[in-house]
Amino acid sequence: TSLLAPFTRDRFGFGHFLCYVCKEYVEDLGKIPKKFLQDANVRLVVIGQSAHHHIRPFCNLTGYPHEIYVDPRREIYKILGMKRGESSIHSPHVKSSWLSGSIKSMWRAMTSPAFDFQGDPAQQGGTFILGPGKIHFVHLDQNRLDHIPINTVLQLAGIETVDFTYRSQIIDI
Repeated sequence: TSLLAPFTRDRFGFGHFLCYVCKEYVEDLGKIPKKFLQDANVRLVVIGQSAHHHIRPFCNLTGYPHEIYVDPRREIYKILGMKRGESSIHSPHVKSSWLSGSIKSMWRAMTSPAFDFQGDPAQQGGTFILGPGKIHFVHLDQNRLDHIPINTVLQLAGIETVDFTYRSQIIDI
C-alpha cells in the first residue's frame, strides 16, 4: 500500500516548496516514524509541483525523511483530477496565520539560492491511499488549507497514529 500526498501551494506562487501550509503539513508527515510505515508495509510519498533541485532544501527545512518526488508540469495532478481554485476549509496541521505564513513563504522565496515561483499558485493537491491495483481512499483538497488530518489517513491505511499536539508534556513524579 502507498500513501500518496501530492500537496498544494500558497497564494504567493507556490505549487512548490515555499508555501507555509505545505511546509507545516509536510513537517508533520515527517514525524511519522519509518517503523510505523514499515510495520504496516506502507510507503509514504509526497509529490510537489516544483523543480527537482528544491527537494533537498525542502527536506532539510521540514525534516521530512520519506520519499518525495516532483511533477513540475503537474501531469499527475491532472490525471488524478486535482482541481485549481479554492473554497474555504481549514487544515488542523497549519500552525501559522495567513499573514505570518505568507510573510515566511515570501522570505524563503527571496532568500532561496534558486529564486523562482515553482508552480501554479491555483493548483490544489490531495491525499490518496493506493495499492495493489486499487484505490482505497481519495481526498481532493478544496483549498490550500484543506489537508485531511494525517491521523485519519494513518488509521485508514492501518498505520499507528502519531501525537501531533504541540503542548509541553507535564510529567507527574
